[in-house]
Amino acid sequence: MTAEELRALCLSFEAAQEDFPFRPEISVFKVLGKMFALSWTAGRPLKVNLKCDPEDAARLRGEHPGLIAPGYHMNKRHWNTVTVDGDLPVALVRELVEDSYDLVVAGLPRAERLRLDRS
Repeated sequence: MTAEELRALCLSFEAAQEDFPFRPEISVFKVLGKMFALSWTAGRPLKVNLKCDPEDAARLRGEHPGLIAPGYHMNKRHWNTVTVDGDLPVALVRELVEDSYDLVVAGLPRAERLRLDRS
């Protein structure tokens, strides 16, 4: 997966927006102001931090050593750093991005979740 494909995937979700609060080469993808993905677009290999259920996070790290690691500069229990231009199947990367988005949406206030459902 390329940086452009990752960006397009992250922005394909309802109310997703891209922001650059840290540096121009660090894309932060948010839904209603809450981050669900952070990527170093200029970095090689291309990596993205994604929110993950803690049990799934640990399992994924064990299944994909070197490609999925504890979240860099993040809460290591809830975030993974995923190498997306490596040997991980694109379908798995897409699933992990979608799961991250869904976890963040699930944590939004009910009124905001309902607003997303109506869009």
